[in-house]
Amino acid sequence: MRQGHRADHLTLTRSAADPGPPPVVRETGDSVVVELDGEIDILALQRMTPLLDTVAAGPYRVVAVDLTATTFLDCSGLTLLVRASRRTRARGARTTVVCRHPLTLRIIDVAGLTETLTPVPTLHEALR
Repeated sequence: MRQGHRADHLTLTRSAADPGPPPVVRETGDSVVVELDGEIDILALQRMTPLLDTVAAGPYRVVAVDLTATTFLDCSGLTLLVRASRRTRARGARTTVVCRHPLTLRIIDVAGLTETLTPVPTLHEALR
């Protein structure tokens, strides 16, 4: 948990020993969905880069990264998403981010990545 989340009056922080839930990967036709959960930060970048590299290099027309269950996204998370997007574009496919959280959408916008990550509010829209 990030600072500010309290349990029994103790502030908890996530450590390398508790990397958070693993991503869920689902194929759907010629697309793939990668569901990320929890905090997408430097620890997640280190843990998820090999997975997203493999998925982005795969045969999929669309790589949909679902951020619906994420609770935090920092510049490391943006790096992870941009890396996947560049790899899919290099082979003529695309990466789309599923996100409805206003703060995450604002971070993507302020970073100038709206066109690169093409955020959409639903998985259905991402897979079109």
